[in-house]
Amino acid sequence: MKYRKEKDSLGYINVPADKYWAAQTQRSYENFKIGGQKIPVEVIRAFAILKKAAARTNAELGVLRKNKARLIERVCNEILKGELDDQFPLVVWQTGSGTQSNMNVNEVIANRAHVMKGGKLSDTKKVIHPNDDVNKSQSSNDTFPTAMHIAAFIALEEVTIPGIKALRDTLNEKAKAYKNVVKIGRTHFMDATPVTLGQELSGFVAQLDHGLATIKNSFKHLSELALGGTAVGTGLNTPKGYSKLVAHHIADISGYPFKTAPNKFEAMAAHDGIVEAHAALKTVAVSLMKIG
Repeated sequence: MKYRKEKDSLGYINVPADKYWAAQTQRSYENFKIGGQKIPVEVIRAFAILKKAAARTNAELGVLRKNKARLIERVCNEILKGELDDQFPLVVWQTGSGTQSNMNVNEVIANRAHVMKGGKLSDTKKVIHPNDDVNKSQSSNDTFPTAMHIAAFIALEEVTIPGIKALRDTLNEKAKAYKNVVKIGRTHFMDATPVTLGQELSGFVAQLDHGLATIKNSFKHLSELALGGTAVGTGLNTPKGYSKLVAHHIADISGYPFKTAPNKFEAMAAHDGIVEAHAALKTVAVSLMKIG
């Protein structure tokens, strides 16, 4: 395998010559060779959404040149299409803030953008900087919580809910079809009074209806995004109006009603929105265990 040298604050490190990531990603890759659980692709896609929105916002607010923003957006579109999936090798075992994954995305976007402009990965100076351009107005402390919320919201909306609805609708059809089929009821592991099969199935339908409602109730908190809080929630180093505008662009890009969190300290210091969604999924899991 051929390598190129990349440099960060710790010095030089060898990086595979054909990979778009750089020094910080490589250090994490070498230092955390434990487990095989990579960062979920849903989180990487969420990062692409927020990086695209951040570039657009920074350009509109005059802190990033528009030509750089367009380049960043082009690479983000490639990530969203799955064209760069092999550029994100890191596992979930890393620092608590997810700094390495944030930098993995920053480095890939910056280096891919440079190549798009006709440059080479071996060039010392590149047209896009991973920190100064791609990560402008951001911190790992607000990007990773934002990516978590985006990824969870979209997965629930596009995968989980449709699957539960399909099961619910099938059971509802069977409940109607078997409404006159009488069977013996069971309680305490014993035969009891008669019940129709349709009535029994209708109970399962009601459980899933409640589960769907519980999941949807978690969307209000999941839709709140930490982006704009930067390092500790104060929004230091962001231009005026950044947090609301970047949330607007995330909503526009994703097609879902994301908004800026009213309190960035809560959004960054806690993950209660994720916990609430997880609790909703546990409720559905218990229902499915009963149905099964």
